[in-house]
Amino acid sequence: MSDAFVRRAQVGAAPLMASATVAGAFGAHALKSRLVPGDYELLHTAVQYQFIHSLGLLLLGVLAEHRMQRGLRLAGDLLLAGVLLFSGSLYLMLCGAPRAIGVLTPIGGACLIAGWGVAVCALLRRARATEP
Repeated sequence: MSDAFVRRAQVGAAPLMASATVAGAFGAHALKSRLVPGDYELLHTAVQYQFIHSLGLLLLGVLAEHRMQRGLRLAGDLLLAGVLLFSGSLYLMLCGAPRAIGVLTPIGGACLIAGWGVAVCALLRRARATEP
């Protein structure tokens, strides 16, 4: 496991969590009265997924420091791509991008699901390798 991944995961998670905080606060205070209910729910979904998966990315970075597994790196990269594609496409649509950008949302969701699946496999593989 390269130090570059650990650094990317740990340092990358912090601005993702900070920007989710900003987006959530901005949405709740400045945009709530201006957005139609469906768009406000879309913003809430983007922020929620960004927070959860950014924390997961941070956790994978911490685990990668100790476990040194290629699977954890792949899982983290998939989570990062998933957050950018899933939440990013929702934010772009809320900012007026063409609805066609929404094709990226399920691709991002698939990256998130795949990332957690790869993480499970990597962690199970490691657990089996350390069993007596």
